[in-house]
Amino acid sequence: MSLKQIANELGLSLTTVSRAMNGYPEVARATRDAVLAAAARLGYAPDPRARGLALGRADAVGLVFPITPSDLGDALFLAVAAALSTRLAQAGMDLLIVSTTAGDEVDAYRRAIRGRHIGAFVVPRTRVHDPRLQLLQDQGVPFVAYGRSAGLAQPYAWLDFDNARGARLATRRLLELGHRRIAYLGASAQYNFAALRFGGFAEAMAEAGLAADPALVLRDALDRRSGYGAMQRLLASPAPPSAVLIDNHLAGVGAVHAALQAGVRLGRDLSIIVYDGLGMDSVIRCAITAVEQPRPEQTGQLLAELALARLEGADPATLQRLCDPQLVPGDSDGPVGA
Repeated sequence: MSLKQIANELGLSLTTVSRAMNGYPEVARATRDAVLAAAARLGYAPDPRARGLALGRADAVGLVFPITPSDLGDALFLAVAAALSTRLAQAGMDLLIVSTTAGDEVDAYRRAIRGRHIGAFVVPRTRVHDPRLQLLQDQGVPFVAYGRSAGLAQPYAWLDFDNARGARLATRRLLELGHRRIAYLGASAQYNFAALRFGGFAEAMAEAGLAADPALVLRDALDRRSGYGAMQRLLASPAPPSAVLIDNHLAGVGAVHAALQAGVRLGRDLSIIVYDGLGMDSVIRCAITAVEQPRPEQTGQLLAELALARLEGADPATLQRLCDPQLVPGDSDGPVGA
């Protein structure tokens, strides 16, 4: 039994039948139900590889990621990947996670492209200048960037958050609470999200007529251990900050633990705001004031929709989504000197 036989029986085009089987939203519900009923009645079982060849695409979406112990313990990343995988499975495709080392990412993409099993890529943690995106664009391989990057010659599909706005919201909140010695603890400036978030922080400080003290800016933390060490350095400085903005949740977990271990009372001795909070599996009792973004389940599903649209040949310039963050107050920040 083939899709063509189902199409002939129902008087539909092969493309319509294929789209109905793959759950595309533009197919009318009545048409989809009729196709699925005919497939069940006729005993049709889809062959993912055959379907991929018929549609001119491979049967998987790839995600090349330098796996480290901190990533395997990152509940937010795993939730996004799970939602991405679930939506792709509904379309008859797999999510293929390719493990690599940080220094071998570009070569890993080259190997994955040569393998021809991956029809499109989702590229996480984009850099300000990203050779991975440049390679995929040069090779004509469909991709969705999970974040943005500068310097690409042609438009490309991306999903990102308004990182600068989120950091401005957090910094302005701390300024309104009377804080002036505000530290910034975050990831390396090579990451686009970190560059944008630090830019938003610096802009809000400048609006208040302030400049961040270089001794209070630590931009080398993207896991729990480095966040813990960075917070220890801030607390040990001769003139410690009264507040800290942390630009990623992994460093945030370590930083909050370091503060609590040192006997700091959050929201009183030190105010802390963490981008993305501490994650769904946090055991910290204090409610952390956070800059929050769409739920990881929503993010993963949207990444999948964009990847599927690219595989269908949609113009990448039409596949660019910017999501707004929001500031969610907690108990970890408060007036200066409270």
